[in-house]
Amino acid sequence: MNEPVFPPQPVASTVSRRQFLRHSSLALAGAATATQLPFVATSHAAPDSPISIGVIGCGGRGTGAVLDALGAATKVIYPSAGYHTEDVAQGATLQRKDIRVAALADVFPDRLNRCRANLSKLGIRLPDEACFTGFDAGAKLLAMPDINYVILATPPHFRPMQLRAAIRAGKHVFMEKPVAVDPPGVRLVIEAGELARQKNLGIVAGTQRRHQRSYLETIKRLQDGAIGDVVYARCYWNGGEIWVIDREPGWTDMEWQLRNWNYFTWAGGDHIVEQHVHNLDIMNWILGTHPVKATGMGGRQARTGARCGHIYDHFAVEFEYPKGVRMFSQCRQINGCEGKVEEYVTGTRGETNCKSWIRMHGGGNWRFREAENNPYRQAHEDLIASIRAGIPLNEARAVAESTMTGILGRESAYSGHSIEWDAALQSNLRLGPSTYEFGSLPFPEVAIPGKYKFA
Repeated sequence: MNEPVFPPQPVASTVSRRQFLRHSSLALAGAATATQLPFVATSHAAPDSPISIGVIGCGGRGTGAVLDALGAATKVIYPSAGYHTEDVAQGATLQRKDIRVAALADVFPDRLNRCRANLSKLGIRLPDEACFTGFDAGAKLLAMPDINYVILATPPHFRPMQLRAAIRAGKHVFMEKPVAVDPPGVRLVIEAGELARQKNLGIVAGTQRRHQRSYLETIKRLQDGAIGDVVYARCYWNGGEIWVIDREPGWTDMEWQLRNWNYFTWAGGDHIVEQHVHNLDIMNWILGTHPVKATGMGGRQARTGARCGHIYDHFAVEFEYPKGVRMFSQCRQINGCEGKVEEYVTGTRGETNCKSWIRMHGGGNWRFREAENNPYRQAHEDLIASIRAGIPLNEARAVAESTMTGILGRESAYSGHSIEWDAALQSNLRLGPSTYEFGSLPFPEVAIPGKYKFA
């Protein structure tokens, strides 16, 4: 490989889970200095060989994902091994069979050490030489030939380049959502997904509703025509404010923005991309495609302080899908308001909340009454099972398109103009710095519709 994998080439650069699991991933490990990675030919794991995990991004999301993967491997994939769900909580030593944690990487030592300490409580003790920190940490982890399963849980800005690097290195990937913050990133994820398909590597994303029994059963019925043709749809993620990391003395701009990444569009994509992507993903899944246009509005009314960066706190977007189907989207992060995290679809024969009931216009209603599963674990169970079977799942395009749906809505709201999908996807708007180092990193003013220009 002669092409650098970290950092990305600059393109029209603009500066533009659970107690310890509640916090965001604060990593960006592997986003910088290595210019080459050795090619590692990792085939699908044999039934008697371990899934060997490397975690890039050791904050709450990375830690939560690796715990979910550990529970997955013992609970479902190898029930005959004598493990039970409670083994993980009781500290069973899982390193010797089925699955093991091989390495950790994070730009921040304190985040890595916290994850390492939590794994140690489970009997998983990693040597110093398997723990990497700094901007080149992810590249070092990916160079380990024994790792065949990588968890990507850094801030979303870094997901596209890290996904491509992991696939080039021959690793299966579980990546958190969203998978990009801008159109070039989305295109890179799609490209990496195609490469993974060619190399028979698996990619599963943190859009866990696609692994949740209630959604799976309901949406299967919808796709079988239960409510007829879709007339219109709507979805919501209206909730309160989320975590914020106040700046501490001595932190550079880069360190603070990485630790407080949700509040900077270049790092997290804004909450219509970072959080609302779950609902948008359900809409695309049901409709079987992505929107063709978005007309949105939004603003920043409650979170106006500098500690909250420059993102909006509410959006409302009308998405147009093929055949004129409209989907209406709302997301809000403001305390003291009505909460709603739901999806609804109305068809010619009935309506549904997409996960637990279908109401028919002429009677014959249906309700999901089975036991619900843990979709966070199920996502890993499904990926591991598919790897073992030699037919790995590949969710790259689906999650890339759902991420792009959020970006499309964001850019329409920021600019005050309708934006078409094709034009947006081909845009060279790239958010964030072209080099990664601790130091000064100015960020733009809050986007003002009518003044902000989408390029």
